[in-house]
Amino acid sequence: MAALALSVVAALTFGATAPTGAAAAPARALAKQGPTSVAYVEVNNNSMLNVGKYTLRNGGGNVFDVAVIFAANINYDTGTKTAQLYFNENVQRVLDNAATQIRPLQQKGIKVVLSVLGNHQGAGFANFPSQQAASAFAKQLSDTVTKYGLDGIDFDDEYAEYGNNGTGQPNASSFVHLVTALRANMPSKIISLYNIGPAASRLSYGGVDVSAKFDYAWNPYYGSWQVPGIALPKAKLSPAAVEIGRTSQSVAADLARRTVSEGYGVYLTYNLDGADRSADVSAFSRELYGSDAAYTP
Repeated sequence: MAALALSVVAALTFGATAPTGAAAAPARALAKQGPTSVAYVEVNNNSMLNVGKYTLRNGGGNVFDVAVIFAANINYDTGTKTAQLYFNENVQRVLDNAATQIRPLQQKGIKVVLSVLGNHQGAGFANFPSQQAASAFAKQLSDTVTKYGLDGIDFDDEYAEYGNNGTGQPNASSFVHLVTALRANMPSKIISLYNIGPAASRLSYGGVDVSAKFDYAWNPYYGSWQVPGIALPKAKLSPAAVEIGRTSQSVAADLARRTVSEGYGVYLTYNLDGADRSADVSAFSRELYGSDAAYTP
């Protein structure tokens, strides 16, 4: 499994009897085994803290390993003709309150990643006009990760509406330059790909293929199975994608079962809200980890 996965070695307590008069050794929790679980949270409507409310009933720890803040935007400044990283008031609130919205998750061992999404203004990851422009946006991203103590960046190339405001159409070099610069800026942080849009199909340019620079890539179509078309090992891919509360529990379970049986290392979920979703979560946690999920409000 990729770098942020939890230990795959289970700590077992054996049933030997303690010597007379000796204190019994405390039982050690089972370490979580299985794929990395990812939860996108729409912070316009829901709290990031929801991700930390689900644990495995067998004592294996958190259900979710990665929490994704959805979403910041790539905007276009018509004055400077440059792409700018933008946070709406809800994303900004999460970042400004990192001590109470992000750190509690990280203290539980959950990685927190910022997703970046197009915003109908023509700016996107696939139409930077130069390597310098791509590198400048990469610096905005990595500076944000550093400033707010985040664990990485997720790319979601939707809603850019390439061509608006006189911007260019997708080109072959843009996303390669962007990912190359971002990986150089943050060599040990997560870079993930929501496998959609022009950028997702433009991963190679000038003899450089950036596929290996991603930690994860996942299917963007909820309720379905689709292996991302990127040259990453199975341990870093999620062909399964579910929307919690909308994808049926039977489909979620089937997708989780297939994830395990076919040897994939990631399971993607979207739109975790503030309701008790333990039944929905248990549908896939049983298949991924051999345990129901417990919800703690």
